[in-house]
Amino acid sequence: MLKEYRICMPMSVEEYRIGQLYMIARHSAEQSHGGEGVEVMENNPYEDPAHGEGQFTEKRIHLSSKLPAWARSYVPRFIYLTEKAWNYYPYTETEYTCSVIPRLSIKIRTRYENNNGSSENCLNVSEEELKQRTVDHVDILTDPVDERHYKKDEDLSLFTSSKTGRGPLQEGWRDTFDVIMCSYKLVDVSFQVFGLQTKVEDWVHRAIRNVLLLGHKQAFAWIDEWYDMTFDDVRNYEMGMQQETNERIHAAQEDSDEPGEEEKKEPKENEEEEENDEVDGASKKKNGSSPSSPAASNASSGGTPQKGGGYLSSWFKWS
Repeated sequence: MLKEYRICMPMSVEEYRIGQLYMIARHSAEQSHGGEGVEVMENNPYEDPAHGEGQFTEKRIHLSSKLPAWARSYVPRFIYLTEKAWNYYPYTETEYTCSVIPRLSIKIRTRYENNNGSSENCLNVSEEELKQRTVDHVDILTDPVDERHYKKDEDLSLFTSSKTGRGPLQEGWRDTFDVIMCSYKLVDVSFQVFGLQTKVEDWVHRAIRNVLLLGHKQAFAWIDEWYDMTFDDVRNYEMGMQQETNERIHAAQEDSDEPGEEEKKEPKENEEEEENDEVDGASKKKNGSSPSSPAASNASSGGTPQKGGGYLSSWFKWS
């Protein structure tokens, strides 16, 4: 299932390079608790012969409790996705795999441009892919987030940046704003299992869309906190947050090694229904209810970058 998400932001591509790194690090830390969240395994410079200098990251996204009830019956209790990302800003490639679900594959190609989402094929996809692709414009102002994630200070219809003077956003802002950029994200989700393919691929796409929406809203709502940062400043912030998050996840996982009384209890029926509906919430409201880059090689299982042939961050990567 191939979809291209286009998310406009009231900033330039150059500004977003800092804002994106800040947002991913902070958002990942906020979402990491109880042994779940984003664990950074590797984060190092990398150079590709085609794309030049960039950054390679490998992360583990621990998400057992975030799966809907119907999915948890198919997988082990503790499960994580492996995210490998090659960031050659303003172009990035990201892939997600899961060792216990080998038929699940998520591949994301991203390009950032200083426009309002008007480029029809900035990722240079093939004619065959264009026929399969559906385009989804994600509006950080009007598309609703799940009510559990709503915060008044992140409401872009109310927020005004004290450092840039941008905001509050008004309906139609993408056609009138002076400073604007767009994230073009081509997301290919594949789950080749008869009877479950459509259900799983659709659920993954809705999960990715919801995370992209929330992350991009936060990147603008937090602009006053990162706007004066240099690239070195935000890299240092990123490394500090990664260390803090990793330590938090490891400590929680060690504590959970010995089962307690809570683990022996059966989940309440209404809790399962709530988890089942979590990803659907925003969609229903909107509807009225260091390996080589995968573009040049197959990703290896880990370790030192290896050359070969092949191809969400932070939570289904906003990169």
